[in-house]
Amino acid sequence: MIHRIVLVKFAEETTKEQLQEVIDRFKALKNHLTGIVEIQAGFNIAEKSKEYQVVLSVRFEDQAALDAYVTNPEHQAVAAYIREVGRVDSIGVDFQL
Repeated sequence: MIHRIVLVKFAEETTKEQLQEVIDRFKALKNHLTGIVEIQAGFNIAEKSKEYQVVLSVRFEDQAALDAYVTNPEHQAVAAYIREVGRVDSIGVDFQL
């Protein structure tokens, strides 16, 4: 199993409603992709890394499922929305469970 964690930083102009929409769209990916064991998304509540407002956590069955996720049109649409509403930076890590 592969676990991916992504932190996303947005512009100051990005609204709370837009951030919530990002979270909702992340969560909805589970309905459109195979190979996802679990997906969670939410607001970052850690004081030391507050500049990254949204956190995504996804567990994939295997590397093939992760690879399919990255290029999937549904995932690409979410990525486009994130850029549209003010993505400034993101940090992602993947690790084997």
